[in-house]
Amino acid sequence: MQMLERMFEVEMSFMESESRDIAILTKAFHPDVVIHEPTSLPYSGDWKGLPGIAGLMQAMNQTFSKMAIEDLTCAGSAERLHVSCFLHMTSRATGVEIRQPFAQILRFHDGLLIEGTPFYFDTAQIENALTDSSSAGTSAAFSR
Repeated sequence: MQMLERMFEVEMSFMESESRDIAILTKAFHPDVVIHEPTSLPYSGDWKGLPGIAGLMQAMNQTFSKMAIEDLTCAGSAERLHVSCFLHMTSRATGVEIRQPFAQILRFHDGLLIEGTPFYFDTAQIENALTDSSSAGTSAAFSR
C-alpha cells in the first residue's frame, strides 16, 4: 500500500508543478514503465517510459476537470497489486459527472511501478459523457 500511496503523491506533485519535470516521476515510476489504456478511451494505447506517463497524465487532465477515488481496496504483494475502487470523474468538455467501479493490476520492480493495466467498468459511458453536451450538469452514476 505504501508504493500505491507514494505513486499517488508523485502523480499529484507532478500535476501541481508548473514545470511538469519528468524527474519528479522517478520517485514512483520505473524508467521502463508502461500503462495499457483501453482503445475505447480518448487517451488509449500503451503509454511507455517516463515521458509516456507524463503525457498520459496531461491527456487525462485535459479530459477530466476532476478525478477522485473512494473505497480503495488493495490486495497482492510487493511485486503485484490488485486495486479496486469507485472512480469519480467530471468531463472537462461537458461537465457530466461519472461514477463507476474501477480496477487495476499494477506490477512493481524495485518498488517502482513498471506496468499498469486499468479496467474501467463502462468505457462507453465515459465516452458518451465526454461527448454528449446535452447531458451537461447531469451525473452518470453506477448504483451499488
